[in-house]
Amino acid sequence: MNFSGEILAGEFDRDSDAFILQQVKQLSTSSSLNKDQFDAIYHYLIMNQDDTGGQVLSLNDQLLVRLNQEELQNFIADLDRIKNIFWT
Repeated sequence: MNFSGEILAGEFDRDSDAFILQQVKQLSTSSSLNKDQFDAIYHYLIMNQDDTGGQVLSLNDQLLVRLNQEELQNFIADLDRIKNIFWT
């Protein structure tokens, strides 16, 4: 099942019970997140969502992607939607 949000896009793999992250902002990636990894990222961002400098994500351990405060809120909203769709 495909998902496309404000900041990220990907698909849910029911066989492995994982979300395959395929795009962040306009950048392509391919990262598989199981429920525990997904929850760790989600909770970290929730706990740090008020950082005025935003956050920096690492894609494929090579490319750094900066999320400003608005993008961070949109990213969290996308994660929240994914969580509610696939892991409820």
